Order: sequence, then C-alpha cells, then structure tokens
Amino acid sequence: MNFTGYFSVYGQGEPGYLDPGLPVAERVEDLLERMTLEEKVGQMSQYVGLFHLEKSADLDTPIDLMADDANAFYPGLSGKGLYDLIGKGKIGSFLHVLSAKEANQLQKAARQTRLRIPLLIGIDAIHGNALYEGATVYPTPLSMASAWDTGLVREIARQTAREMRATGTHWAFSPNIDVARDPRWGRVGETFGEDPYLVSALGVAMVEGLQGDDFGQPGNVLACIKHFVAGSEPVNGLNASPMDVSERTLREVYFPPYRKAIEAGAFTAMAAHNEINGDPCHGSRYLLTDILRKEFGFDGFVVSDWMDIERLKTVHRVVENQKEACFRAVDAGMDMHMHGPDFLEPVVELVQENRLAEERIDAAVRKILEAKFRLGLFENPFVDEAEVPHLIRTAGHQATALEAARKSIVLLKNEGVLPLNPDNVKNILVTGPNAGNHTILGDWTFEQPSGNITTVAEGFKAIAPPGVKLDYYDMGKQVTEVTGAHIEEAVRRSREADVVVAVVGSNSLRYESRFKTNGENVARDNLDLVGMQQQLIEALYHTGKPVVVVLVNGRPLGVEWIANHIPAVIEAWEPGSAGGQAIAEIIFGEVNPSGKLPITIPRNVGQVPSYYNHKNAHYVKKYKWSETGPLYPFGFGLSYTGFEYSDPVLSAEKIKAGEKVTVRVSVSNTGERTGEEVVQLYVRDLYSSVTRPLKELKGFKRIRLEPGERKEVVFELDEEAFSFYNMDMERIVEPGAFFIMTGSSSANEDLKTAELVVE
Repeated sequence: MNFTGYFSVYGQGEPGYLDPGLPVAERVEDLLERMTLEEKVGQMSQYVGLFHLEKSADLDTPIDLMADDANAFYPGLSGKGLYDLIGKGKIGSFLHVLSAKEANQLQKAARQTRLRIPLLIGIDAIHGNALYEGATVYPTPLSMASAWDTGLVREIARQTAREMRATGTHWAFSPNIDVARDPRWGRVGETFGEDPYLVSALGVAMVEGLQGDDFGQPGNVLACIKHFVAGSEPVNGLNASPMDVSERTLREVYFPPYRKAIEAGAFTAMAAHNEINGDPCHGSRYLLTDILRKEFGFDGFVVSDWMDIERLKTVHRVVENQKEACFRAVDAGMDMHMHGPDFLEPVVELVQENRLAEERIDAAVRKILEAKFRLGLFENPFVDEAEVPHLIRTAGHQATALEAARKSIVLLKNEGVLPLNPDNVKNILVTGPNAGNHTILGDWTFEQPSGNITTVAEGFKAIAPPGVKLDYYDMGKQVTEVTGAHIEEAVRRSREADVVVAVVGSNSLRYESRFKTNGENVARDNLDLVGMQQQLIEALYHTGKPVVVVLVNGRPLGVEWIANHIPAVIEAWEPGSAGGQAIAEIIFGEVNPSGKLPITIPRNVGQVPSYYNHKNAHYVKKYKWSETGPLYPFGFGLSYTGFEYSDPVLSAEKIKAGEKVTVRVSVSNTGERTGEEVVQLYVRDLYSSVTRPLKELKGFKRIRLEPGERKEVVFELDEEAFSFYNMDMERIVEPGAFFIMTGSSSANEDLKTAELVVE
C-alpha cells in the first residue's frame, strides 16, 4: 500500500487510523476527529450499485421508488454523478453490487477521497450469495428450517460468507428472523418458520456462520438481523401493512429471536417496514433504542429498509416532509439510510440547527467505522477478480447445497407408493409446470447458468434406475400458464405410465416478476394452487394411475383436496440449485426423507391464523361444514422407516424454580432402512395466572439410526423453559405442574408425556 503524497494533506506523519497495529477503538476515534460533519453523515448514506441504475435507466417507464422494491433510479443522477458523490465522501456504503469488477471500481473511487475511507458493500445473501451469477444457491430459509439442523445452517452461512468476500461484499442482509404466522404473506419462504424457539436457534446459527467467532477474521462478513419487528403477521397479509399486537405477544413471540441473535453477537440490524400499534418501526425510539439497545444490549448499528425513512412521510404520514422523516428516524436510533439521496443534506442541516446532536451522529458513524476497520477494508478493500470462479460454487459448497436439499424435503403422505420400485414401475410420466423450470431456487436469486441447476426433470433423468422409461412432458415453465390443452396431453400420456409425478406449486423468482406468485411483496388472499394446477392434479387422479404430487413453493398452500385424494405428497419447498436431484433421490429411495415442517400447513385461508403454539381456547369452537385444525401440523414429516419412542424420563419429578431438569427419551428404528429423525421436546404449563400456549417447543435434536438401532436422546431444561410474563409483564416461574412431551411432531398423537412439578 503506497500512501506517498497522501500524508502531506495533514502536514504530519502517518495518521493513526491508518496504522493496523493500533487497537480498532483508537483508530476509530482518530479518524472520527478528522472528519467533517458532511463526511460523517456520508458514512451513514447508502446507495445501490450501478447495475440497478443501468437496469432502471433502460426501462420504458420511470421507477417509482416508493412502489418498487426491486429496482432503483435516482432522477438526474448518472453513473458519473454517483462517482462524484463517492469522491466527495458523501457515500459510505453500497448494496446490490453484482460483480467483483464493480466492487473494485467503487472501492478504487473511495480510495481517491480525502480520507480514503473504504466502502461497506451489502447484499441480500438470504440463502447463499444467490444474487451473484454463478454463486452457490442453497435451499431457501424455510427449506433450511425443515432440516432442523443448526450445524447445517451454520455451515451454509459460513460458505455464503466466503463467497461474498470473494466477490467483494462484506455485509449480508440476513438472517430474516421474523416469526412467520400468516401464510398469505409473501415472504414466509425467507423465514425459518412459525416458532420462536426454532427461529431463534437457526437465526443464531446463521449469525455464527456469517460472522464466525470474530467477523474481522478472513472470510467472515457482517450479519444483519431483520426485520425489527413483527412484520410477518400483517393485518391483511400484505407486506408492510400495519401490525397491532400486544406487548405480551411481542415479548413471547417476536422479540426472542432478536434477543438470542444479539447475544450471539449480531453486529447489524434492520428495521421493519411496518408500524407497531401506530408507531412506525423506522421512527420508533421505543423499538430502536429502548428495546434493541438498552434492554437487549445491541452494540452495533441499525440500517433502514429500502426507502422506509421516506415512508414515514409518504405512507405512515407521521411527519410532513423528508427532513422531519430523517430527524425522527435518526433521533429514534437509525444509523444508516437505505438508500439514495435526500438524507445527507437534511441530517447535516438538523445538526447545524442543533436539533440533532453531533454526538448522535458520532455514535452511528463510530459503529460503521468499527465494522470497516474490523473487516480489514482499510488495508485491503479489493478482491482478485481472476480468483472468483475458483472460490464460488466450489465442490464442497455444492455438496453442502445437496445435503441441505436432501434433509429439507418433507414427505407429507405416502400410501405405499414411495419409494418407487423399479421392479414394478417401468414407465414414469414426469410433468407439471415446476418440473422443468428454476423455481426450485426461490426468491432472492438472480438468473443463474442453467448448467448450475438440476431441475426436477433433470434429476429424474440422472437418477432413474436402468430399465425405467421416463416420459417428461414439458407443459411450459410458468405455474400461471397451464392450459386445458396441457391437461389433455398430460392425461393422454399418462395412459402409458405406471406412475405420474406432477410437480406444481408457486414461482418466487424475482427475475420473472411478471409470473411471480410468491416472495417479497407478493401476498395472496387465498392459498390455492394458482391457475389450472388443481385441475391438472384432479384430471391425473381420475385416470386411476398412482400420482405423486411434488410441491415446489415458498409458502404453505391449502392443498386439502390433494391431501385427501393423492396417495403420495412431497413438500419440497424451494430446495435450491441441487433440488431436482434431491427430489428424484427421495422418490426413487436413494435418500430416506427426513424433513419436518417448520410451519403449520392450514386447510385453507379461512382457517388462518393456524399455528401449533396457540392458546387453549383457539379451537374450543369448530368451523361449520369443515374439519377444524391444521392439514399438517408443525414438526410433522414422514420417513420410509419407522421410529418408536419411549416415554420421557425426568431426572426429577419435582424441582425448585431456577433448577434444571434432564429429560431422557429413547428412540428406536423399527424399519428396514437407515433413517434420520428429528426428536422434538415440548413443554406445557398446565395452570398459570395468565393463559399460556397449549405447548411450546423447547428442544430438538436430529439423530441418525440404522435399522434396529436404539439411541437415547438427552435434553436439559433450565428456568427459561418454564418462565413466562405475568400480568405485570415480569418474567417469572410460577409453581405448579408442567407436561414434558417428546415425540416426532407437535401433534398430540405423536407425543409421549411425563409430568414435572416446579415448587
């Protein structure tokens, strides 16, 4: 690194902040003292990369930044203008920089500024760095959650971080630790499901994988926990719509994953689009300062979501202009603006007018600079472009993606059809709109090379045993464009088949926005299969041939007819680039399915909300003319083998509040195949001073058993497993009896129970 001619700006020797031998805190303070107010606020300002500007400039109609969360266009700002802003120290961060070359170009421009402060570059690496062409695309988070494997999620995050750093990005807008309780909401697929305990465990694993023990170590990145808070149960299912929720529900359902992730060291957080009880999250001092920082001990920085500071005026209408929006957000605890102009100048003015203290700006900038120093960006902000192809989508990363796909696929129903036996099944028809397309990738991906993806049809071709004839009928790539003619042809070709595999569901691909039926900002007012997919399944069923339905989808679908009529149903979710292979392996029996649902599948949209940890009164009354309760319960998933559970055995039948109890349960493989099982533990408080959920997940372990093998699984429950918020919102443990339940799902019939008394 050559700083010749640079230090003369100061008329002295090397500035302290450029000495890597000094502690980070000293470097931060040295640099902060040298910065003008404008340069400080520049560090709080984030812009989108040139790809978005160029793409938006090519569109026929101007972009409405308030309405479009996928594109960006800054009126009157060209690429040259963007570089001019960098040169003046008015930009500290970028998001969605989609090539290593562009990342290097931007960092080179930052090197020419007065203080040579590098840029912090972030990207929505939700399930791999999948917005980057050629990256590894892992299963989406809801799929990952179906594996119930914290070690696997941690490894996926670790590999994602390596691919991000190789391509010039340092900050993952992940994990999404929203607790998803409304399947109408389009973003369910980027969450870990409906349960606070499971979401917390997997969110912590993701943070640990992305950041490592120290995000300053090579190959690690910043994690960003989002979206704080409770945007996942909007009043009408629409993204960003209001949320009215009690403090009890916030503390029992929505806060726990954030508290756990902060304890795990998450360095950044993102506010939510929505309002909470009339208080917009982006301008909420209660949420951003009182809860996040003071109560939870968060010690990083908070970034806004896409243009949501502006929405304090345009949508929430709690302020009358952009300047007041900036004041309310920054004063509440917001540290960085995503994205674009109309932030720096208003904030500078607010400080000059003594409405915002410069100390508040310093507090925000201090953490942003700390991140840049710890990431080593002052020493080396560049990446080797020639090395990128060798560092992304490596053989090891592809193997992990395949393992995750295999573990995440859930077998919902099997009446003796699966696995397919080549002795009996000689002709297979594979069809359906999701059989030959890339919807297995899910949301938060851009178009990937076809050679990097194994579709379901390709998976069947590769995995089918010798002597089995495959007939793939391609009825198009879009779930919305199945026609009557397609159905007629599928029925005709099914006459020659011994089994029909129909792959249906939804499309979350953001680069196919015209056909998108799921994902960010794609809410639905029903949970039916879109288009004519239901008619397709019914027509195939009426041929009398055995039908296997494979669902590729990013949210629970109301498939009650399919559950009642089709003999084999597989929930594949969005299993990533290796998903087609994993699906075929499971159908042919090369892999024993082991996924478990991380979210309840309701019968239909009329029974929403439908989640397992409901209150006792939730189903006291019944729906008329319909069966009441979930179609498939939380934690459910079948296997090709059988598992037998012993009764749980407690280390003590009575304990005192604050003491721990050990729970032991034996699980045996009673079948003829090796299998993996997710052993689940739930706790129920039988009587309490406030109503409590019917049961709550408090432990899970994934185990592998050979045929005839028996293993003992041990859980330890501490005070937290039995505590709750009383009427005064104090966290307490009340004396009384608790059920400790262990088994294969949350359904009562799948659980065995022991009773514990807390004195």
